[in-house]
Amino acid sequence: MKPVIATRLLLLALFLLGAAAAVAAAEVGREDALAIRKVVADQLDAFAHDDAPRAFSLATTDIRTQFGTPEAFITMVRSAYPVVYRRKMTQFEPPEVVDGWIIQPVRMTDEQGRAWIALYPMQREADGSWRINGCQLARLSGLAA
Repeated sequence: MKPVIATRLLLLALFLLGAAAAVAAAEVGREDALAIRKVVADQLDAFAHDDAPRAFSLATTDIRTQFGTPEAFITMVRSAYPVVYRRKMTQFEPPEVVDGWIIQPVRMTDEQGRAWIALYPMQREADGSWRINGCQLARLSGLAA
């Protein structure tokens, strides 16, 4: 995903997080929303258990091609996304549609109690399954409640 598009997605998703939750959930559909949440939750669980092959399998084909191996992928997550790799708390928000992308926002708290928002652009693969097509992470002000 291009940096300009990623930044725009992050800003739009943060703005829309509360205001459009009910509308977005209706646009996405209950079954898809549940399937999307499960994919993200499964990947977070895989990170928590250092299960690189499982975490890698939940990324899109493009992401898997970019990183090549599960080990390279989990190494990147460990260094670039430590709160995603080891989080203290997770709270899923309803998925939202932004510029044609379905985004799954997830609030997280790191080990120090700092609040974060992770935005997962989701993509339906050729087989109909949902996969994660990246992650945009932003630090929220203050500490989690």
